[in-house]
Amino acid sequence: MSNQSVQTVSTSNDKFKVALAVVATIAGVVGFFILKSQNKPTLMCAGALVAGLVIAVLLLWNSTTGRDFLSFAKESVRETKKVVWPTRKEATQITAVVFVFVLVMAIFLWGTDKILEFLMYDVILGWKQ
Repeated sequence: MSNQSVQTVSTSNDKFKVALAVVATIAGVVGFFILKSQNKPTLMCAGALVAGLVIAVLLLWNSTTGRDFLSFAKESVRETKKVVWPTRKEATQITAVVFVFVLVMAIFLWGTDKILEFLMYDVILGWKQ
């Protein structure tokens, strides 16, 4: 028995809606910058951006892809709420351990480099630096 999930294929209508949503988003951003370059009021510039985004969201809301994304976003938020975040003390201790480990590794790699440099130049090649 396989646990593979079956993914449905989007219809061309859904793909068209997603493409229109992308175009609406780009149009909103471009409209914002064009209006901003013409020194229009900030409210008008923001309105163009928000209008493009609202149209894009409405188009995505009516597509299967958009509903799947919304479902994924809700599930992600639900899973994030299940995360047990460390306390301040635990986070400080973990950070200290990481810093000590990095310092020890840096000293180890520096020492290894110096030993290999000594072996290579002084012992094997006979060059003095």
